Amino acid sequence: MNIMEKTSCSNKCSFQKSERLCSKRIIDQLFAGGNRSFAAYPIRAVFSPVDEGIEEPVAILVSVSKKHFKRAVRRNRVKRQLREAYRLNKHILWQALKQDGMPKHLAVAFLWLSDDLVSSQVVESKVRNLLIRISEYYQKELKNNEASVESCK
Repeated sequence: MNIMEKTSCSNKCSFQKSERLCSKRIIDQLFAGGNRSFAAYPIRAVFSPVDEGIEEPVAILVSVSKKHFKRAVRRNRVKRQLREAYRLNKHILWQALKQDGMPKHLAVAFLWLSDDLVSSQVVESKVRNLLIRISEYYQKELKNNEASVESCK
């Protein structure tokens, strides 16, 4: 791998501050109800399209409850694993959102459901699975909307 390839990959595979979901209004909207969620144990992903308030195509929130891990060291480890797994696989969701008719911005919350620590490989495979399912959900929605528009004509 030459230096240019390494630089371009590092830009695409980074996790910027602007990709973090910080807006209380959007977080409240995300958990208010009526939003979709998928689970791939030990992770649940809650997601919702957002009209404004996010700079990047996708903004994420990572949450690990004190109920599951009393010690902050373990909670921080799990959050670090989730962020890293998202960073390595975010291209799956970003490519899906580039299509016409897809939501321009998406808010995603990753919630930890287990009381046990899991290896980073397992976390990465579960996050990848969730991102694929979210992108497939919106692609299916897009096809359904196109079909309903055509049937109305």
